[in-house]
Amino acid sequence: MIATLTTLLLTTTMMTSGARDSLSTKNYSQLMSPGVNLGNTLEAIPKETSWGNPKPTDAYFKSVRAAGFRSVRIPVAWTQYSDEKYNIKSEWMKHVTDVVNMAIKADLYVMINIHWDGGWLQPTTQKQQMATQKLRKFWEQIATNFKDFDDHLLLAGTNETGVEGQYSMPAAENAEIQNSFNQVFVTTVRASGSKNRNRFLVIQVYNTDIDICMKFNTVMPKDSVKDRLMMEVHYYSPYNFTLNDKSDIWQWGKTASDPKSTDTWGNEDYVDAQFAKMKTQFVEKGIPVILGEYCAGMKGRFPGMDKYRLLWDEYVTASSARHGMVPMLWDTGSIFDRATGKAKDKDLIDRIIGAKRSKN
Repeated sequence: MIATLTTLLLTTTMMTSGARDSLSTKNYSQLMSPGVNLGNTLEAIPKETSWGNPKPTDAYFKSVRAAGFRSVRIPVAWTQYSDEKYNIKSEWMKHVTDVVNMAIKADLYVMINIHWDGGWLQPTTQKQQMATQKLRKFWEQIATNFKDFDDHLLLAGTNETGVEGQYSMPAAENAEIQNSFNQVFVTTVRASGSKNRNRFLVIQVYNTDIDICMKFNTVMPKDSVKDRLMMEVHYYSPYNFTLNDKSDIWQWGKTASDPKSTDTWGNEDYVDAQFAKMKTQFVEKGIPVILGEYCAGMKGRFPGMDKYRLLWDEYVTASSARHGMVPMLWDTGSIFDRATGKAKDKDLIDRIIGAKRSKN
């Protein structure tokens, strides 16, 4: 439980933010798009600053909002701040709460989750019982702490849950166990009462993979309220271009000029086709979709890649918005200075904001 002072702070924050628009299945895309991640910070191991970023600041969140972003996804680790019985330390809960308040005061929608967190959430029959107990215990505490926040806070149950080291199509039982994790999350949060009875909750398909979602026809959890669940997927295709530092693939898309530097798949038509699947399966059925992570990394040995990196980020943003999804760019501290809020990659910021405005 959090201290009385923190509870008073939450109440004050909610009173000041209550006049703003609330989320609904009809307006979520406009109100939350585009978004950005506070990556490599609250989810860092073994402590918050271990991955090179300072603790979050008001200046950062204000700059994010001033630049045109409307939401922030805040990945969070909990295990290292809990005891052997999964009780989360009050100091950490208060700190996460303070960070969420900073973002909300900056007029941002906020999504928090249980992130990788050491990889304990394994969807296997051997680990399902332990993982379910821990997941339930964590969400009982997190949900209780945040139950009086309004719709500017979204809770997301898991992150890229999959069998460790397995990135291909899973066995059906693994996907079914992830569905069970989604159900435990929803049931637990709803049971905490207050505003959590109607809060938007975000669930994930196995490994946040679109094709896995389509193959296993991901089951939406049973819920006690109608139309208050969102689906989350991530997008990093083609991997050799976006994330694989060892690859010599540095060009992308229809303007690529060197076949040896370009992958054979994953261009503009592929992006559109993938997002069209999510639109048909979820958006058109009234289920909002969050594109919770996407980005193309820069390979320093190929200076010319910057052109294609920007093109990829811009196109994915525009296509996701065009297909009714909420794009939330993955950032580990390279886009905004986390201490001062100063823009570090203005070209990318302008591309993201411009793509959302012109292509939605």
